Amino acid sequence: QVRLVESGGGLVEPGGSMTLSCSVATNILNIWRMGWYRQAPGKQRELVGLMTNGGTANYGDAVKGRFTISRDTPRNTIYLQMNDLKVEDTAVYYCHAFDRGDYWGQGTQVTVSS
Repeated sequence: QVRLVESGGGLVEPGGSMTLSCSVATNILNIWRMGWYRQAPGKQRELVGLMTNGGTANYGDAVKGRFTISRDTPRNTIYLQMNDLKVEDTAVYYCHAFDRGDYWGQGTQVTVSS
């Protein structure tokens, strides 16, 4: 069982930045893959980005070049740094882990609006 605890989120203006974090109560390097998905109202959940335990990161086309995933292994935490935020980035963001099963965080709302 992998329990994911998210923090961050809130309201930001277009062009602004925000960081989300996701912590686990286990060695993050033992989890094969972690990352972020998002779901906007009326839309399907989509991949934001993910990182393997080897450190390889991949991103969805909509966020490439603007969002970055990083991790702090002593703190067993991953981060999603979001820059140049756009109104269309507004969504609930979910931390995800895959380790012999899919695990999800509780979700955190990110609203980009002026």
